[in-house]
Amino acid sequence: MTEDVVERLRAAGCVFAEDEAELLVQAVKDEVEPSSRLAALVARRCAGEPLEHVVGWAEFCGLRIAVGPGVFVPRRRSEFLVELALDLGREARAIVDMCCGSAPFATVLATRLPRAEVHAADIDAGQLEYARRNLGPFAGRSRVHEGDLFEALPERLRGSVDLLVVNAPYVPTGAIATLPAEARAFEPLGSLDGGADGLAVHRRVAAEAPAWLAARGHLLIETSEAQAEPMLEAFGEAGLKAWIAQDQELEATVVIGRQPESGS
Repeated sequence: MTEDVVERLRAAGCVFAEDEAELLVQAVKDEVEPSSRLAALVARRCAGEPLEHVVGWAEFCGLRIAVGPGVFVPRRRSEFLVELALDLGREARAIVDMCCGSAPFATVLATRLPRAEVHAADIDAGQLEYARRNLGPFAGRSRVHEGDLFEALPERLRGSVDLLVVNAPYVPTGAIATLPAEARAFEPLGSLDGGADGLAVHRRVAAEAPAWLAARGHLLIETSEAQAEPMLEAFGEAGLKAWIAQDQELEATVVIGRQPESGS
């Protein structure tokens, strides 16, 4: 059965056909009718649907994050932002994952920082269903909020957020057409399109963040290498001490801002 799946995936252009076939077979091993279920999953993958959507999860920082149709798939490069956040937020009491999607950042941070209260916010109700599922094990100290950026957050968090992590869309509108087909066709446009220069949402976050950060709280935003300098300026204009961190292996760039000791 696996050999046949491999051949079908390879014919559809899947580069890692053997690995994908193994994951698809594992996904149906407990089904009542595994053969018919497997055929359906293989057909979806051969049609170009992201493997993560098909099997229902994505691996991120060693965890399985639940995802599905219409959900942004967390990228491996974003693990760099999370590692930076874990280092900076070791004593964090209040954490916000903004533009959270399925809340992979919030889930890892809740797992690794057991004393923190974790909030996840997004404007996309469909993706927030997955965020609630992923944060389910931390229901006693996590909350999921629906709304546009800071409008989603409870007022009690104003001035008290120790760690604000953001993976807002940052692909320039004109570059959307150059993305891989499975991203363009199956992931939500709102999680990809960052406006004319890709920084529309980032600038809004930077401008409003100081009012929500605690003294010495940190804001971390993933961006591209080319966009880092403009964001560094935006952080500075907002009154944050800012710097750029990069991981060449992951091709990851993160702009970090720290609230002054006196707060905002």
